[in-house]
Amino acid sequence: MAHLDIVICTHNRSAALDRVLDRLAAQQAVTDMSWSVLVVDNASSDDTPAIVARYVGELELRYVLEPRLGLTHARQRGFSETSGEWIGFVDDDNLLDPGWVAAIGHAIHTFPEAGGFGGRVVLEWEVEPPAAVVSFGFCFAEQDLGDEPRELESLVGAGMVLSRKALHACGWAVGPLLADRIGKSLVSGGDAEMAVRVRGAGYALRYEPRAVMRHLMPASRSTSAYLLRINRSLGVTSAAVSLLIWAGDYQGWRQSARDDNKGRMRQAIAGLWWSLRAGQERVAAVAWLAYALGQREGIARVGRMTPARRDALLGAAVQSRR
Repeated sequence: MAHLDIVICTHNRSAALDRVLDRLAAQQAVTDMSWSVLVVDNASSDDTPAIVARYVGELELRYVLEPRLGLTHARQRGFSETSGEWIGFVDDDNLLDPGWVAAIGHAIHTFPEAGGFGGRVVLEWEVEPPAAVVSFGFCFAEQDLGDEPRELESLVGAGMVLSRKALHACGWAVGPLLADRIGKSLVSGGDAEMAVRVRGAGYALRYEPRAVMRHLMPASRSTSAYLLRINRSLGVTSAAVSLLIWAGDYQGWRQSARDDNKGRMRQAIAGLWWSLRAGQERVAAVAWLAYALGQREGIARVGRMTPARRDALLGAAVQSRR
């Protein structure tokens, strides 16, 4: 019987963690898989340890402290502290519906050779955001792709379940290549790196719609200003991720990335110009422009890397294929 380790990385959000653990304690019975929970306290200074202690009798639950701040450090610690065949990364703002673990267990039982699974991720807004923000749900890790299971090219990080074997095979277990968000920084890449490297190693990534998760969106993320910030950060990240999946040399990647960026810039500027002339809402157009500007910045960052650093990233997600 397969075992799923659910790793929750948290930093100074004990109230939110309390809700996450409460939902886990209410999961339906699972017959085709065993599972347990590990909370990785990423240098918190609040009452996180006390919150975890309250659930020890209700869940198969452990707690570890990771003093190095950063989501990637916390995930690495979670990986090294567990041993199950499958590892699920759940954030401290992810509320799992009662059937989530059972649905993941069924998916694993049906497709045991897959590299990873992701469920239906529904955004739950504390404050109703503007329509333009809602239309950019993918920026907030929304993953609602209908009612049928299917194979995907990538997965969002929220609730991503990956095969330990695949993480070893793709090289992530040895060492991640992209640092994920630290503190208030929105620039990341760790989620995308894990997914593209697992898929690049020849493992399928699958969508399981019955595994439903509510991704909590605080009021601070419902503004147009936050949308512009997150889109710029995603643009920066996209450059490094595209380097991971590039099968050619660096010069070829740079030309391709620049051409793609020029196209995105033209489309964003044209959209902004149209919205200004038509007197339409401009947030969406500005958000796409922010992404293109972030992508341009990301390409420049890659250009400033040392050759050794670029070589380590270049094609890393396609060199370990089975």
